[in-house]
Amino acid sequence: MARPREDTGAATLPAGAPRSSNLLTRRSLLRSGFATLAALPWAKPLAASSPATHRSPREGVTQDGDILLGVSAAFSGPSRGLGTELYRGAMAYFNYVNDNGGVNGRRIVLKLYDDGYQPDSCVANTLRLMQDDGVFLLFGYVGTPTVTRVLPLLKRFRDQQVYLFFPFTGAEPQREPPYGEFAFNLRASYRQETAGLVDNFVRIGRRRVAVFYQIDAYGRSGWAGVREALARHGETIAAEATYTRGTPFGASMRRQVEILKAGSPDAVICIGAYAACAAFARDAVDLGLHIPVANLSFVGSENLQRVLREGRSNPDSYTRFLVNSQVVPAYDNATFPGVSEYQRLMFQYDPQLPEDLERLTEGESYQSLARGFVSLEGFLNAKLMTEILRRLGGRLDKSRLQEAVFSVRNFSLGIDEAVSFGPSRRQGMQRVYYTVADGNHFELLDDWEARFGAS
Repeated sequence: MARPREDTGAATLPAGAPRSSNLLTRRSLLRSGFATLAALPWAKPLAASSPATHRSPREGVTQDGDILLGVSAAFSGPSRGLGTELYRGAMAYFNYVNDNGGVNGRRIVLKLYDDGYQPDSCVANTLRLMQDDGVFLLFGYVGTPTVTRVLPLLKRFRDQQVYLFFPFTGAEPQREPPYGEFAFNLRASYRQETAGLVDNFVRIGRRRVAVFYQIDAYGRSGWAGVREALARHGETIAAEATYTRGTPFGASMRRQVEILKAGSPDAVICIGAYAACAAFARDAVDLGLHIPVANLSFVGSENLQRVLREGRSNPDSYTRFLVNSQVVPAYDNATFPGVSEYQRLMFQYDPQLPEDLERLTEGESYQSLARGFVSLEGFLNAKLMTEILRRLGGRLDKSRLQEAVFSVRNFSLGIDEAVSFGPSRRQGMQRVYYTVADGNHFELLDDWEARFGAS
């Protein structure tokens, strides 16, 4: 099956745009041909500050002297669970820091905007965060299609020295030239996740691997990772099928399942968000495609499992074929001090979205999770972000941010991998974990052969 042609997923400023970023106001961007932004609701009340504070930031510091971090993420739509849980995990740690004197006497405050996992909205939010809000840095963005559209802005505004920290994506653009210098990553990459899945499937005799992917920059990144990993084993993708970003769980994936079944695969690797991937797993079971269905960490394992199991008399039959890669250890493994701390602070603070963001999802019910892989990742992001800010000392200076990051060497977050950065190392952790569904939660997969070995 030929791979569909799509847009590149990365935006550049139009020809004729002013070259001095000091002059790149929202108006000048629109006038210079940034036409996709012209129709966006700039005045729409999508923002929230957590905790509440004055709204006159200067060089990333509010009138109250707080450190202002900018966030654009999915707090509405089918992927709202990802932005919500990443935020909740981060705020569990930031609340703890603020309650104990802050960072060098300053509180950490998040300026939040919802982008619904849509690239144009994320671009608009980012411009607002940099131009109007004057945030110190960008933090905790969600998704490849959104992040890849923001990276050219960071390059264009490079004299303002705005960096993106710890986005919830394992794609390559923020790890490689020409945009890698504007972002810092904590999590392992999708290339590492897909390589591990392919290597394990091939090792147990499941060499014919099909791919189900979101037809955008995220999906293509994972698709490319699977193809490269299979090529190292002398194999090609057995079959592939796509879906459109934002597809809800209620949509039918029968056609996609039929396309993949025609390729006689031994396993399927899904690169998508939880609603659509759950719909695919549901229809795969219903249509008799009883083979391992793997998902990357971005999927949001707990939400995937929850929508698959809800209201079913035989829920285990829909989750027993799942195998999900993760970039953080098990959130219920309290033997790690960092995980134990996460559990304690999530229970103590139980962070929720600010009310104005909650109102965006009226009619879209979402029940937050007590714990999960996504919120644990947000927690670790916040813990490392706090340490980097601490290393700046009492004087907040954007020009010293890279120096502070590069000083992080073998730093312990309280899990089983130390974090290191450097001029040629802008990804802090490398490890990938593998988990399978066990009742209502995921547990570490210890024996691939016993669980999924080809008979």
